[in-house]
Amino acid sequence: MGASKTDHFTDYQNELATLAKALGHPARIAIIEYLLEVDTCICGDIVNELPLAQPTVSQHLKELKNAGLIKGNIEGNAICYCVNEDAIEKLNTYITHISTKLLKRNTCC
Repeated sequence: MGASKTDHFTDYQNELATLAKALGHPARIAIIEYLLEVDTCICGDIVNELPLAQPTVSQHLKELKNAGLIKGNIEGNAICYCVNEDAIEKLNTYITHISTKLLKRNTCC
């Protein structure tokens, strides 16, 4: 069996790609923004804020959680979600790195 295409890239590159892919839907961006405003909440709170059905919100939460962008803690019979600050810091570091490289360039396309 051959190597997967992701095997040709560093763990760091694969991790950043996973984070970026999870942010590749406007509903997920809206969820992150909402969680930043309220700090923590349950799925029903998000459903009340977005024009999406509960199963759709749950699927987006699952994608964000699998990518590591959010965390979920069980509280009673609900899961309380919050932003994973470590993942956001990784994205911030990478964007800062890109910005720094661009500022150092002398040429423009």
